[in-house]
This record gives sequence, structure tokens and C-alpha cells, in this order.
Amino acid sequence: MTTALIAEDEALLAEHLRAELTRLWPDLQITGIAPHGAAAVEMALAQRPDIAFLDIRMPALSGLEAAQAIGEEWPDDGRAPPLLVFVTAYDQYALQAFERAAVDYVLKPVQPERLAQTVARLRQALRRRESAKEGDPEATLAQLRALLAAPGLGTPAVAPARLAVIQAAGTDSAVHLVPIGEVIYFEAADKYVRVVTAEREHLIRTSLRELLPQLDPDRFWQVHRGTVVRCDAIATALRDEAGKVTLTLRGHPDRLSVSRLYAHRFKPM
Repeated sequence: MTTALIAEDEALLAEHLRAELTRLWPDLQITGIAPHGAAAVEMALAQRPDIAFLDIRMPALSGLEAAQAIGEEWPDDGRAPPLLVFVTAYDQYALQAFERAAVDYVLKPVQPERLAQTVARLRQALRRRESAKEGDPEATLAQLRALLAAPGLGTPAVAPARLAVIQAAGTDSAVHLVPIGEVIYFEAADKYVRVVTAEREHLIRTSLRELLPQLDPDRFWQVHRGTVVRCDAIATALRDEAGKVTLTLRGHPDRLSVSRLYAHRFKPM
């Protein structure tokens, strides 16, 4: 039996989507409704559904961030992550992003005719998976990477100016100016971001999501949803028997874990 998870913070909308799916696809089993993004990640990893319907705008983790977390934490056992369907209010940039990444979407309020098209596409995709005997995890991750990089959704439609200096408040009420070239890596830390250099670390009150568009993507690589590293500070990428990649750094003893979503960066030339 095909299974699906719904993540939607508005209970009435969630129930409406469940009812319409049940009418259009009686054999579909809805394994649960997550009221926010963090619950969606937890439920998806526990239930391993075939499909995930994710509201784009949810508290704490957005639907896009929840999809990223699911992709990163999905067990590496050959079974593909869920097919993704995003539920969104109308936004032209978002719709273009979904179409380029070959990820399906439905608009709020959900219309039965459009949802029927989505159901047909999902059934076709599941048949392709079944004919291949197992899903292709890398294909799903590639779709997610394309979506995260899409202007107006994963990244701003208009890129902001690149940062040259990080301004970090110190404990002595001074503002420390940290040249961007001295930063070895950034790491999300609750409502802050750790800025790690060879000599010390600073905390800045911003989110990694807000910081990322201001960094040169050719120089700073995201290797995990909570970690961005300066690529020329990477000394080695070590892959263990399970395929997990760990980075060693020049000028710093820390080791950084690379998620499955970004492990494709580290292949021999």
C-alpha cells in the first residue's frame, strides 16, 4: 500500500487535503499529519512514507527546510526518500523553481482538479520506481539540490552583495571585524551562527539561511544544512565504509560531517 505524510500547520487545510486525497486515491494510506516542519522530519524518518506533502510556510522549519532535513537524514539503505509535493500560496518564483526541479506542487486553496493531476503524476512516478525494483536515492537528492538552488525559493531572486567582512559583537562591547577570507567555516547554533577562524570563534545573530546568499558559492560550500565551509580550508575528505564523508581542515583541528545531500561534491577528479 502506498503511504503519504501531510505536513501542514493549519488543521482545517490539512484535513481538507486528507479528505481530497482519500476521495481521489482511496488506496492511499495517510500515515500522519505533522503540525510543523520539525514534526514532519521526525515522522518521515520514523514512518518512511512513499510521498510527503509539505506546506512551504510552517513554523520553525519551512517545508523546504524539512525536505532538506529529510534528505540529509534519510537512512542510506538503498530505499529512496519520499516523493515531494509542496503546498504553497501562489508565487511565480516558487512555481518556476518547482517546475525546474521536477518537483510537484499544489496551490492553496487546494483545487480537486489540480490535485487529481498531482495524484496521476505520483502514481506514474511510483510505477517507475517499482519497475526499477527500487528507488534511486541520488535522483531524489539531485531534485532537492536543484530546488534549494532555485532563485526566489532556495535563494533570493536578486542576489545581495557579497560579504567582505563579518561584523561580530564581542563580550567587551567592541565590534570585531573579521575578513571573510579568514573564516574557516560557519555553523548554525540555535538563533546564532558560529564564525570559526584559525584563532578564535565569534557568534553573529543571524541565521545561516540569511547568511548564505551573501557568500560566494564558489568559495564557500554548504556541506550540511547547518554547516558552510571555505573550500580552500578543506585538507581532506575522508569517506568511511558506510559512505559517510568527514572533512579535515587546514589550520583547525575540527572535523566536519558532510550530509548525503552534499557528498557529491567530494569525488576524485
